Amino acid sequence: MRDTYARQGTYWRESLRLTVILLLVWAAASFLPGWYAVELNAIRFQGWPLGFYMEAQGCLIIFLLIVWIYDRWMVRIERRHGFHEKD
Repeated sequence: MRDTYARQGTYWRESLRLTVILLLVWAAASFLPGWYAVELNAIRFQGWPLGFYMEAQGCLIIFLLIVWIYDRWMVRIERRHGFHEKD
């Protein structure tokens, strides 16, 4: 029984750490381009000001990457701790 509690605690800490890191990336991708729009707009990307591009397209790409990374990483964590579904 103690082993199960220890596994659950470790699993919880690892999944919480992953969630916090990805939320910080999400927050940075959401707010930093807006805060630094003037500086970013001095750079052009595919004919558009970089600040505009980041808010219009770049953030969406980053959000999709965050979801993909979360899924891959959680599968690894679940397998490592024995909480994954059997195939």
